Amino acid sequence: MGTIPGAWGEYLKLDARLQEIVEGITAREGLELVHAEMTGGRRPVLKVFIDKPGGVTLEDCTNISHKLSLTLDVEDVISHQYLLEVASPGLDRGLYKEADYERFAGLPAHIRISEPIAGQRNFHGRLVGLDRGGPDRGGEVTAVIEETTGAIHNIPLVLITKAWVEIEPQSIHTDRDE
Repeated sequence: MGTIPGAWGEYLKLDARLQEIVEGITAREGLELVHAEMTGGRRPVLKVFIDKPGGVTLEDCTNISHKLSLTLDVEDVISHQYLLEVASPGLDRGLYKEADYERFAGLPAHIRISEPIAGQRNFHGRLVGLDRGGPDRGGEVTAVIEETTGAIHNIPLVLITKAWVEIEPQSIHTDRDE
């Protein structure tokens, strides 16, 4: 596992076998693997973010946690002590894959980049989507964001260190609502 500056700070890239196990278990349970990472430190944490249409439940997280724990203990792919966290991606959902930039187009977004563009490293506005560029632009893939000022920015994905959208809860029901 190598250290990578990532969407949520520095983390350890999962090795292929560990990534395969996490993807396999979430897929078998009918869940989407949003992202998985191993954060560094004295006590590393394997963070697994899962989702499904309508959102994940505590039971989904507990189920995946239990299955991952058992499988990882048997397979022994992590040779040191670690903590396992399984959670929903939350309302401030990270953008990790190209498809995320298309899926969440239209939502309020924040993007931070490693190198400034026109003196700016932080962008906030409406996520327009993804521009795959064309042969005339070298095929560079960019995230497109429209700031509240109306300025539109094409931000190369390779420069993005952290990106997330703000998802508004559509409705929250309690037993009293019914």
